[in-house]
Amino acid sequence: MSWARKFSCHLHSWQAAVGEAREAQRHWKENKGQFKAEWKASRRAGRQCEETPGPPPTGFSLLPWLLMGLGSLSNILQGKTPDPWIGGAGLLTFNSLYIYIVFRAFDRERREALSTRVALLLMGLVTTGLALGYGDNWLLFFPLLGLATGAVLRGPWLGKTGLLLAAFAGAVSAVHDGWNGINIAYATFLSTMVTAAILSLSEAVRELRAAREELALRAVEEERLRFSRDLHDLLGHTLSVIVVKSEAARRLAPRDMGAALTQITDIESVGRQALTEIREAVTGYREGSLSTELDRARSALTAAGIEPVVRRSGPPLTPQTEALLGWVVREAVTNAVRHSGANRCEITVAG
Repeated sequence: MSWARKFSCHLHSWQAAVGEAREAQRHWKENKGQFKAEWKASRRAGRQCEETPGPPPTGFSLLPWLLMGLGSLSNILQGKTPDPWIGGAGLLTFNSLYIYIVFRAFDRERREALSTRVALLLMGLVTTGLALGYGDNWLLFFPLLGLATGAVLRGPWLGKTGLLLAAFAGAVSAVHDGWNGINIAYATFLSTMVTAAILSLSEAVRELRAAREELALRAVEEERLRFSRDLHDLLGHTLSVIVVKSEAARRLAPRDMGAALTQITDIESVGRQALTEIREAVTGYREGSLSTELDRARSALTAAGIEPVVRRSGPPLTPQTEALLGWVVREAVTNAVRHSGANRCEITVAG
């Protein structure tokens, strides 16, 4: 029955290799789950500055600029504005158009819609009428118009549009304030270009981060498929050969022990080759620490009826050294369990 024990020993070797592959895949899944859990915990704690950089993707970030119109509202309430009902209607119309435009500016389709462009044109007409009719604080609506223009128009025509709008704002302001209209022109051009630059940059960063997350998910999925494919390729043919040869050895054993031993030798060769290939396939998934390997060694030795004695001293080791010594411990303990017949095993790590 020595050939049966030999066959059983090599069959256990093959089973151990399959177990290592399954453990490596489980380890990968656990790490993936841990990463997702940490990411969700970070979101719940409010630490999202790295995930959503830049201004919030809503129009609320642009609403505080409407405070620039408080001077005009104050003039209406104090009776300093002729025809206050017309001024009030103009102020309400301007604010309504501004809010409508900036809330559509953060969605590409709505930003490029005809209704948004028409609303921006109407806003320009209202701004021009109020500036020509009242001047003074009402001229500050031009920088707000520039801000709305920069939020909506982001493209190759932005520079020319910003220059034309600034020149127009300066010319209209010059009717009331003369050369001070240059300040309104400068403020209009600045608000147009800076707003467009900031919003375009934040949008680009969000798109890049979304693309990076998509690529990361695809990489994980491709790696999972690769790992599954490799295991299938490695084990599919090997298992079939082992099963066929095992059946042949079982049938030949009663009649021809020599032929049966030949089949068992072939099974041993195929199993060793498969064990080597599987270990090579899962090498990248098993970079555990030396402490982990020592714990596994204790467990394996105890299960085999061998008393484990582990001693460790010295400074912390580099990851490369830990990986190497972990491999040494794993291979040595495997040999001790399978071949030594020992009652006691000592492992000493000293630096």
